[in-house]
Amino acid sequence: MLTKTSFQGKLTKTENLFIPFVVAGDPDPEMTIQYALRLQEEGADILELGVPYSDPLADGPTIQRAAKRALNAGMSLRKAIKLVPELRKHGVEIPVVIFTYYNPVLQIGHEDFFKLLEENGAEGVLIPDLPYEESEEVRGLAEEKNIEFISLVAPNSDLRIKQIAEHARGFLYCVSTLGVTGEQNKGMSAESLSFIKKVKEHSPVPVAVGFGISSNEDVKLVRKQADGVIIGSKIIRLIEDGLEHVEKGNRDAALENFSNGIHELVK
Repeated sequence: MLTKTSFQGKLTKTENLFIPFVVAGDPDPEMTIQYALRLQEEGADILELGVPYSDPLADGPTIQRAAKRALNAGMSLRKAIKLVPELRKHGVEIPVVIFTYYNPVLQIGHEDFFKLLEENGAEGVLIPDLPYEESEEVRGLAEEKNIEFISLVAPNSDLRIKQIAEHARGFLYCVSTLGVTGEQNKGMSAESLSFIKKVKEHSPVPVAVGFGISSNEDVKLVRKQADGVIIGSKIIRLIEDGLEHVEKGNRDAALENFSNGIHELVK
């Protein structure tokens, strides 16, 4: 049974979830807000707001480029978290999960990090390079602040699936393939589908699948097997497609093309 929290209070369903990922500040904070609004209009249920990082171990080239653009524009962990209330002011109502690597959290300090999340109304946090076995303190602070700590489970986690799932909060991020994120341009393997089924057997929260989801066919396939689909690189690619419009001051055209691309992806 799902625990009633601020996260779940904003989540209107637990099946057929669409969870997009964007990098905070790419190409600038105002466009991040506008893209988030368009994603919400196209049915997004949860927003993963990525904090740009200079050494993103799990990110493919598309997200690395987005992170570089955001860093060059002055985005930081603190600024990304402070973008959450701005999202709210403009009408973003879905839960916002801060996606950050662990080093920036260490630099701020655990207590200050969670204080920032709480003060700015972030509903969840996801730290991909923090191993489950080393996350007890962070998970405890998240629970104290009523913030969902989103766990990841990967194909190489076979012996740990049950343990990770038992402590999962919000939703469980199921990494469909090993390696870095990116558009794979191929369907999901039988091994991936079998892994997803195994994860669902143990998870008390919705299971959402990410890594390599790049087409409407992929989305439909995942929806048959899991409770949600997480899309990052393909969405960043759509943002990249509009950079020329943004640079020329034609933001409406960039946003309209973005909405059309998202609609084709998740319809």
